[in-house]
Amino acid sequence: MIWDNQRSPAPIPLKASTRLLGVSKSGYYAWQKRNRHDSRKARDRQVVEEMMKIIHEFPGYGYRRMTYQLRRHGYVVNHKRVLRLMRENNLLFRRKKFSPITTDSAHNNPVYPNLVRGLDIDRPNQVWAADFTYIQLDKEYVYLAVELDVHTRNCIGWSLSRSLSTETALDALQMALYNRQDENLSSLIHHSDRGTQYTSFAFTECLRNHGIQISNSRKGNPYDNAYAESFFKTLKYEEVYLNEYETFEDAWDNIQAFIEDVYNSKRMHSALGYLSPIEFEQKLKEKQQEELYTVA
Repeated sequence: MIWDNQRSPAPIPLKASTRLLGVSKSGYYAWQKRNRHDSRKARDRQVVEEMMKIIHEFPGYGYRRMTYQLRRHGYVVNHKRVLRLMRENNLLFRRKKFSPITTDSAHNNPVYPNLVRGLDIDRPNQVWAADFTYIQLDKEYVYLAVELDVHTRNCIGWSLSRSLSTETALDALQMALYNRQDENLSSLIHHSDRGTQYTSFAFTECLRNHGIQISNSRKGNPYDNAYAESFFKTLKYEEVYLNEYETFEDAWDNIQAFIEDVYNSKRMHSALGYLSPIEFEQKLKEKQQEELYTVA
């Protein structure tokens, strides 16, 4: 072969190369295919190892959230590849059937009109949604009451109790009020079902004392409080169903860790642009500061 200082050497034709190496063209192509396959398997192995780390922390993630989480970790992947790898490695979560929550609305308490139906919810502290669910322990049931900021999906208040009582609902509300004590709560609407806890005198009096408007779901329509139902679905699929709580203290510790350390702080929400509630709220505050600075 003659070298030219100005040009790279001309490539050797495939036919001549295989003849020199003493292999057939089909053998060469088979070797090339194996190399590509081995290279892809090596790349896939790295992605699967990262998936397993993510699933350890977020066991209920489907392939879409997994894709966004992998991208956050620096992996260049698309939804199709992630779905394929999760199927091949049995990483897709097999969900249990969700049990709907029953509400005791057989009472004589005043019921308030639904103020959030058709409402454009576009800011924090515009609507809080409240609800109860049950958690099964080894030998008993306990009950979880929550308060959610509908716009940011942040669980701002919660209480776990052995009693399906007004006091449990009030404990969750008091936590929410404490967590938002430095924020503007004017024109806030509190939305819940029409159960006895949320229509009781003690609960509605607390709301009125804080200047909060009261809203109740329509009778027999669980979709009126879909935000709370969605939260409970996430909680049960990604935390409760994956554990077997033996004691009240065990349930408290695990649920507290999930709400505060995972759901609010880290878990991505598609409705929030694949940010966690706290990240989403922080970006809203930064945007408000920028707007104030621009006006000034």
